[in-house]
Amino acid sequence: MINKTVKNVQEALQGIQDSMTLMLGGFGLCGIPENSIQELLRLGVKNLTCISNNAGVDDFGIGLLLQKRQVKKMISSYVGENAEFERQLLSGELEVELIPQGTLAERIRAGGAGIPAFYTPAGYGTEVGEGKESRAFNGKMYLLESWLKADFSFVKAWKGDTAGNLMYKGTARNFNPMMAAAGKITVAEVEELVPAGELDPNLIHTPGIYVQRIFQGEHYEKRIEQRTVASA
Repeated sequence: MINKTVKNVQEALQGIQDSMTLMLGGFGLCGIPENSIQELLRLGVKNLTCISNNAGVDDFGIGLLLQKRQVKKMISSYVGENAEFERQLLSGELEVELIPQGTLAERIRAGGAGIPAFYTPAGYGTEVGEGKESRAFNGKMYLLESWLKADFSFVKAWKGDTAGNLMYKGTARNFNPMMAAAGKITVAEVEELVPAGELDPNLIHTPGIYVQRIFQGEHYEKRIEQRTVASA
């Protein structure tokens, strides 16, 4: 069995260059590839196109890349927690493609499945549908949407093995599995790395065939976007 393990995040990101398209998994600040984002900051690569459901917050996640002006374009769904994102968007410094959340998920899934395009009713008759091909099916109008793929996909899992098989926990299972399948090179960082064969095959969410590099991450902050505390 092929061992996909690399020693550290520096080795995992070898080959990253300016102007690449990256996918970054997670939902909000849950299940995001924190170690890989920090290494992207250190490397200083720029003119990146980042595909992610969220754009992080001002001082964490993709928000750190936005602060350093390393991102040229964001392809996202929900970006409401990032004031710097808003500032760059309104000033014209950042290209943005906002996509309905379900459509974003399906475009990524299609990229991993090798499906170049599909029809969806989401967005028809709105600004989302401007300039896109449309077609009627059973009396209802649909938009043609294209797949999304990336040069690198960065995902974060709870557990993984040396063959690249991954298990996610809770909300981290949003977007990470489909992004893992849609990258030319998929880098997985995990909280716990175990030998191949130790994971229950019935509980594996991402098969190792989709993962090219895996390493055990460290110093995870696991921040919460909006903390609500009940009054005593």
